[in-house]
Amino acid sequence: MNAFRIARNELRRLSTGTLPKLALVALVLVPLLYASFYLYANYDPYGRLNKLPAAVFTSDTGAKDSSGQQRNVGREVTDELVKSGTFQWHEVSEQEARDGVRDSKYSFAIGIPSGFSAALLSVGNFQPQQATITLTTNDANNYLSGTIAKQVAEQVRKTIAEKVGSEAADRFLVGFSTIYAKIQEASTGAAQLADGAGQLKSGQQQLADGAAKLADGSSTLATGLGTLKSATASLPAQTQQLANGASQVAAGDQKVADAASIAATASSDIQGKLDSYRSQLQADLRTAGVPDAQIQEILARADQLRSPVDQANSKIQQANGDLAKLADGARQVSDGAAKLAAASLQLASGIAQASDGANQLRDGASQLSDGEKTAVNGTNQLADGAVKLRDGLAAGLKQIPNPDDPTRSATANTIADPVAVNANGEASAGTYGAGLAPFFISLATWIGAFVLFLILRPLSTRALTAGAAPFRVAVGGWLSSALLGIAQVVVLFGAVTWLVGIHVAHPLPAIGFAILVSLTFTSVVHALNAFFGAVGKFLGLVLLVLQLVSAGGTFPWQTIPDALYPLHVVLPMGYAIDGFRHLFYSGASTGQLLGDIGVLLAYLAGGILVSTLAARKRRVWTVSALKPELSL
Repeated sequence: MNAFRIARNELRRLSTGTLPKLALVALVLVPLLYASFYLYANYDPYGRLNKLPAAVFTSDTGAKDSSGQQRNVGREVTDELVKSGTFQWHEVSEQEARDGVRDSKYSFAIGIPSGFSAALLSVGNFQPQQATITLTTNDANNYLSGTIAKQVAEQVRKTIAEKVGSEAADRFLVGFSTIYAKIQEASTGAAQLADGAGQLKSGQQQLADGAAKLADGSSTLATGLGTLKSATASLPAQTQQLANGASQVAAGDQKVADAASIAATASSDIQGKLDSYRSQLQADLRTAGVPDAQIQEILARADQLRSPVDQANSKIQQANGDLAKLADGARQVSDGAAKLAAASLQLASGIAQASDGANQLRDGASQLSDGEKTAVNGTNQLADGAVKLRDGLAAGLKQIPNPDDPTRSATANTIADPVAVNANGEASAGTYGAGLAPFFISLATWIGAFVLFLILRPLSTRALTAGAAPFRVAVGGWLSSALLGIAQVVVLFGAVTWLVGIHVAHPLPAIGFAILVSLTFTSVVHALNAFFGAVGKFLGLVLLVLQLVSAGGTFPWQTIPDALYPLHVVLPMGYAIDGFRHLFYSGASTGQLLGDIGVLLAYLAGGILVSTLAARKRRVWTVSALKPELSL
């Protein structure tokens, strides 16, 4: 009797009659009822959070920000929450919210107390206070509701912090722009100051040079005026003497002129008398009968004799004119000398005053020259400082950010939320149900294998009594459960993918792997039942519990206690879950998947080997085998 015949006889035994057939159908559907309904119920709970009732209240009265604008951040946050639709929000009073959470009317409540805006905006007024949000939960409603509420409250806190931080950063950057504009104006003024300081430096140097020349010239002038003062000290007396002498000369010249005038008058009288005598002589000669020729000859000789007298008269008349002019000139000289004498006193006094002023000018010019030297040094320092100020402001201006509006907004948002998460998933489940599918399919497969042996016999008594080989008996007993297990996973896989809607990245390899898992689990459960009998069913339950806590179906297996690590490494369900995850989520790793398949094949072979040993053992009938102490 071969193994296939043994398996066929066992299946024929179970399919005789209506009730056994219904029992077989029920066995096939057990994994489907367990896994598919659970996955359907938990397919996407996060997508239905809008059905979860939650309360929100605000007591915030608002406050003014640093710009003087009235803000009510609590009202803004409340409105955004209600409009978000993430939960079934109900805006109520604070007391209603607390009573609602206590009475299970609301899963949780988020509240914004009074003074929230004032505390939140206090940073802008340099009076920092920490704003708070109240979260009310009740684990008696549902533990996960409280966990979700804490995440929501943290997200609200983060969103508010980003919003306020973005606004504060924006005002901060606007301040930078204002500073930039003012520094730019200052830089322009500093450039003008530097240019003016350079011109001032040049002009101050020219003024210093002029002051030095003025000092030198005023010193020379003072020296010259001092010499002039000394030289003109006796000038009034000398000009007075000159005036006196000129007066005397004028008086003497007048006397000479008067004498010359008398002489000229006398000479003129002599000329008149000589003319009268010539006329008388000519008349007397004519009267005497002297011929005209002789008269003319006599008159000619008389004129010759008179010629010296005429010449003398001419000189006297000329001398008289000259002496008159001399007398007039001498009188003018005398008048001028008198005026000079009168003015020389004032001139000497003015020269003395000018000399004293020149000395003062010399001293002042010297002080001015010294002061200008100091001024030149100060002007040089001013010019150097103005250049440094201009260059420093220009360099500093380049370091001050001056973003435009889009850049400022983007920068403010980045400052408020500087770190972003770029999620780059190698594989994605998509929904909560899809994330749990590998675990529940593996669990349902084990449960399906377990319930098969509630009606299947692990070893054929007929084959054992007929003397069939232990290996054939073991394989024959396992094949019937294996065929039913394959039917279980095929139906389960179809329902999970088509009805529930779980997406599988690699469908055909996943079906093949699911068949392998079913063959392995039926082999293990078959071995337990074959070797231990009724106790094997209990051991199957114990093994199921151990695998539930160590397989890492929900949380990562690394989070289980260290004492359970060996169970995860040894038991097969963890490898089944790992293989399903790689095939479901497009993250298939050939090496990892081959390792999972190798472990399952090892368990499959080990189960058949243990069943073979059990068949060999059952060939010898004992009292305990004929009448067991415990029968299930």
